[in-house]
Amino acid sequence: MLVLTRKPKEVIKIGNDIELTVLSIDGDQVKLGISAPKNIEIHRKEVFVSIQKENNDAASTSIDTFQKLKSLKKI
Repeated sequence: MLVLTRKPKEVIKIGNDIELTVLSIDGDQVKLGISAPKNIEIHRKEVFVSIQKENNDAASTSIDTFQKLKSLKKI
């Protein structure tokens, strides 16, 4: 892991297209601004883990479940 020290308004470049800017530091919280192309997904880790779990759960749904859903009558 690369560890860098930055002050407010200082920037870290990742590749050619991504910039992390330290916007403010307040106690034990650091506010970051991230500039990246729109095709790059950016998530907090806990959100990313939740998305992965939901995707895995959806992928493991059995065919039987789909058949049961298909047989339901429309209201």
